[in-house]
Amino acid sequence: MTVMPAAFFGHGNPMNALEENRYTAAWRAFGESVPRPRAILVVSAHWYVQATAVTAMPGPRTIHDFYGFPKELFDVRYEPPGLPGLYEEIADVVHPTWVGADVDSWGIDHGTWSVLVHAFPDADIPVVQLSINALKSFDYHLQLGAALAPLRESGVLVVGSGNVVHNLGGVSRAMPDAGFDWAQRFDERAKECMLTDPVDVVRIDGHRDYDLAVPTPEHFLPLLYLAGLAGADGEGAEVLVDGYAYGSLSMTAYTVGMTAPDGGGTGMAASLPDGPPADGANI
Repeated sequence: MTVMPAAFFGHGNPMNALEENRYTAAWRAFGESVPRPRAILVVSAHWYVQATAVTAMPGPRTIHDFYGFPKELFDVRYEPPGLPGLYEEIADVVHPTWVGADVDSWGIDHGTWSVLVHAFPDADIPVVQLSINALKSFDYHLQLGAALAPLRESGVLVVGSGNVVHNLGGVSRAMPDAGFDWAQRFDERAKECMLTDPVDVVRIDGHRDYDLAVPTPEHFLPLLYLAGLAGADGEGAEVLVDGYAYGSLSMTAYTVGMTAPDGGGTGMAASLPDGPPADGANI
């Protein structure tokens, strides 16, 4: 069986699910370029809990885990099948790390479906999520990502979804398609690591702009899973698409194990709706 590639997507705000821009075009090009996966395993910033768990239900529900957005976004349903049997495979490859099976509490959150509606719009490939354990260190997440590497050999597409730079308190509506200097410095340092020696990104918490770029870790941590996968196979990453939104969000996306396709799209990331401030909207 073909070894599947892997990816990290900077998903930005969930309105990207409804729009066409250069980021969503890149996500679509990615989905069209990869071999058809047996299943998609997603590490999403929005399942950030005090345990390591895997969704193990046959029909995961669409979760609308945000506030202040238009009804058309809440009307989105992305309903692929689950793959309960993948839990056992994951538990086996990451042993002795303990992983729980979630049969009824979670589903598919917007960190996952806002990207997959573009990358795999037919929703006919099983989708499983792996939670981010909020109690664990950067090294734990890097090593767990590396432990997942054998899944790529059995047709599983492993995807991280977050944002390398994610500071909602710093959002500037005057900068819809630009990044603050500190955001660019941090994003470029992460890029240098990912393109040359991805495992080095685990030490980026010593960067001078880390506290501004990563005020909370949940959106950064999915990148460590891709870094771990890349390190396990001695691979570097490629940039799928990059850019910024509202000063303090990086939209950079990476691939591993494939030549990143040219999405050919245009336009900036989706606009934030009027209403609550970004840091109150759970994006």
